[in-house]
Amino acid sequence: MEVIIFLGILVLICFLAYLLGLRDEKNFEKKLLAKLKRDYGKAPGRKYKEDDLDHLNGYFLKHPNEFQIDDTTWNDLNMDGVFARLNYCLSATGEEYLYHMLRTPSQSGDMEDLERHIEFFRNNDDARYSFQLIFAKIGRKIRYSIYDYIAYLDDMPDLSNRKHFMMLGLMAIAVATCFINFTTGFTALVILMVANIIMYFAKKGEIEPYLATYGYIMKVVKSVELFEKIKYPEVEKDIENLVDAAKAFKSFERGSYILMSPSRMNSGGNPIEILLDYIRMSTHIDIIKFNQMYKEIIAHKDELDRILTITGKLEAQISIACYRESVKEQFTRPVFVKNGAYSAQDLIHPLIEKCVANSVNTQNGMLITGSNASGKSTFLKSCAVNAILAQSLNTVLAKSYSAPVFRVYSSMALKDDIFGGDSYYIVEIKSIKRIIDAAKENGAKVLCFVDEVLRGTNTIERIAASTQILKSFSEAGVLCFAATHDIELTSLLKNIFDIYHFEGIVTDNDVHFDYSIKEGPATNRNAIKLLGVLGYDEKIVDDAQQLAEHFLSTGVWT
Repeated sequence: MEVIIFLGILVLICFLAYLLGLRDEKNFEKKLLAKLKRDYGKAPGRKYKEDDLDHLNGYFLKHPNEFQIDDTTWNDLNMDGVFARLNYCLSATGEEYLYHMLRTPSQSGDMEDLERHIEFFRNNDDARYSFQLIFAKIGRKIRYSIYDYIAYLDDMPDLSNRKHFMMLGLMAIAVATCFINFTTGFTALVILMVANIIMYFAKKGEIEPYLATYGYIMKVVKSVELFEKIKYPEVEKDIENLVDAAKAFKSFERGSYILMSPSRMNSGGNPIEILLDYIRMSTHIDIIKFNQMYKEIIAHKDELDRILTITGKLEAQISIACYRESVKEQFTRPVFVKNGAYSAQDLIHPLIEKCVANSVNTQNGMLITGSNASGKSTFLKSCAVNAILAQSLNTVLAKSYSAPVFRVYSSMALKDDIFGGDSYYIVEIKSIKRIIDAAKENGAKVLCFVDEVLRGTNTIERIAASTQILKSFSEAGVLCFAATHDIELTSLLKNIFDIYHFEGIVTDNDVHFDYSIKEGPATNRNAIKLLGVLGYDEKIVDDAQQLAEHFLSTGVWT
């Protein structure tokens, strides 16, 4: 009787725990839904911890394409910051796919399917919220990408269950022997159980790192059942493909609790979990399940990839929809032309609040002069980032945008390679050489951005080499936007590049920039004027001014 009462209490506790879990889940959904409604149209307020984005490039690295943004360009343009501004994803899968999209700009210009999905999610609140609630259940709590773990799983040795089943068979024989000779059978059983427990702890450490990934895969696969309940014609084909791919994982979840229990080997006094822990240690049933699940993953890697691709793509599209809503007065859809100019009206940078808009229209490329902090680098980055956004998200921060499809490269925020032993100049010429080499390959037109061409060497050689490099870009059909302090380049390249400049206005005690691009080369010499603003002797300022004017008129320094 006491045993029945005890078991009844345990069942009641389990049932209450289940009801409390349901309550917590409903409260979570309610709070999240309120937050999604409140924050729609706002910039994401997420604060990133150091390792939050360690998993980001997993999908990208496993899905190479005909052209992808290289590391130099990505870092030059602070595309990690751009990603963070665009990222409204609630699952790691969505984040990885959004990152992949940004690093894999379309080379065809065909964005119709993407556009339909983005606008569907942007204008259909119920559909968007329904999907986001599911993605929140999948979550982001994964340190590394699933693709990283799959690569590690490929290298795991000895994942056969043969020896585990052999030990279970021997234990069964020992139990049977107890009925014939209890002492012999029981002694054999104890020896086998102790041996199994010793082997268990040796093996347990190997499988622990993979359990988070198994759990995440289970969440993604289980989410298919929830997606299947959402009925919208706009995403019907995606859902059908999801359901079809998930069929391969029917047995993946079955019996997984024995391995994936959150209190596994940490029962906290729960008698049922303590009992299960001893059963796991002596029988290896969780290791057996781990190996079975491993075989499912390896055998159906393609189906898993399809599931991750479809779910990731859908959430990335929702993220783009949310981003568009947050900049709804500032974005436009790009128009792709086969052989035309890079043309944009009132272009702005996505990371600069109250950014001064500038327009551009060039088929020859642009050579831009001006003093430091006048806006040259920001303008180059605005043009580069928006070209990438156009071909990856079909979204540009401008009033209008028209351009060919490009392969985008940059050489801007370079540093000495301390570990490689390369000086700044060597790093610079290697960076520019990769763009020259890219122009020789088959593919879309190369669009490149170079800030302060060859700043790492002396003036005479810099001007001579820069002139020939920029000429070679033009001759190779590269559309190049370059910024320079060398005013001489504007004379040497005026028949090849469109010449523009940024300038500031120096007053009695300060310099002011309007950050607006202007036609022609820079004509003022603010660097010399600033000497006077900061209190340099008048003679130094006047003599410097005269020396500069003499050189500009004669080409000779005296």
